[in-house]
Amino acid sequence: MHVVIMGCGRVGSTLARSLEDRNHTVSVIDSDPDAFRRLGPSFNGDKVTGYGFDQAVLEKAGIRRADAFAAVSSGDNSNIIAARVARETFGIQQVVARIYDPGRAEVYQRLGINTVATVKWTADQVLRRVLPAGAEPDFRDPSGTIRVDHIQVPEQWVGERTIHFQEQSRSRIAWIDRLGEGMIPTRETVIQEGDMLHLVMREQTAAHAYEVLERGPEEQ
Repeated sequence: MHVVIMGCGRVGSTLARSLEDRNHTVSVIDSDPDAFRRLGPSFNGDKVTGYGFDQAVLEKAGIRRADAFAAVSSGDNSNIIAARVARETFGIQQVVARIYDPGRAEVYQRLGINTVATVKWTADQVLRRVLPAGAEPDFRDPSGTIRVDHIQVPEQWVGERTIHFQEQSRSRIAWIDRLGEGMIPTRETVIQEGDMLHLVMREQTAAHAYEVLERGPEEQ
């Protein structure tokens, strides 16, 4: 892939180096040429001085051959404008914008621009570690309808088939962490001690799922 990144702060420079480590080509845009020092001497990609919402600057960065565009500067407005130009003018489908305001992030997410709301993400990570299990999910879709939770399997479900748990809890087990490896369960998979279940469920049925988890299986 060829990826164009707007913003060479800590996020942009880390992203650029990570993409190069995976053998992708990268162009980085920043209005401050001193910012490119963060990329280090081993960076082989293009460094373009300018603004990422300027079409001429994007052209210089190779936007017409790009597979993806990431707007990760420190300004919400600049990121959104650049993301829309990349998507609407140049037809880039894989576009991500870093947005500090979570309310605006949700709006643009619904418009088809993938967003990363930095402050909200960090706050959510802290919440998940200080609140009781089930109080805050690992992931919630932008509409607030679907959530993903990871749960240490309780003793009362050990030895039961995953299909029984799913039927009774009205949830789906996306995958199981077992002995340090991920596995996708089948209808014949049996829950084992120490399993970590990653559950996909509707927000409105989450309370029921946790009730079933704690109560234990009903007789088949």
